[in-house]
Amino acid sequence: MDFPWVYGISAMILAYLCGSIPTSVWWGRAFFGIDVRDHGSRNAGATNTFRVLGPKAGMPVLAIDILKGFVPVRVLPNFSELQPDTAPWMWLRVGLVIAAVLGHLYPVLAGFRGGKGVATSLGGVLAVHPGAAAICVAVFALVFFLSRYVSLSSLLAAAAFPIAVGLIYQEASPVKVGFAVVLCLMVVFTHRENIGRLIRGEENRLNLAGRSGTTP
Repeated sequence: MDFPWVYGISAMILAYLCGSIPTSVWWGRAFFGIDVRDHGSRNAGATNTFRVLGPKAGMPVLAIDILKGFVPVRVLPNFSELQPDTAPWMWLRVGLVIAAVLGHLYPVLAGFRGGKGVATSLGGVLAVHPGAAAICVAVFALVFFLSRYVSLSSLLAAAAFPIAVGLIYQEASPVKVGFAVVLCLMVVFTHRENIGRLIRGEENRLNLAGRSGTTP
């Protein structure tokens, strides 16, 4: 079956708009009267929400950001005429993940000032490859437990994704392998400033117990 380009592009626009929901901005303004982009790292993501507003705001923002990547990938392909587990089906799902992540990075609903896409990426990976997602979460949790660096944890979890897909699960699909590599590179790109701070020893750790008030 040929790829349904009209539906595919329409679905990716919807996924982008879903990813564009500025969860941290709206939540901070609605319940705390604060735009998190004016504080901490000035980043519109779950990590900065934890840093600025604490876990009562950080946890729901994190959960919604994950759903922003998960829901479009699980729901929208069902309205296409594609057969599950075919190459076109996989291409559509991968495109939806990328679109949702780009929406989070550059949200049209928040002046294109978004987050770094880790939580939304995780949601997409959960929808496409839950086994690899579990490995990434385990890597993130272990590194964060040992270091308290969210950026380092995110980078190593992202690196674990293509390793899990290619080596542990030995996926034969070039679409899945390529997707894993691309998503990993996207996380590295969005964390390029954090990498510099980690090398210089200037990166701040995150205290999940409450507001830290630090600026990375």
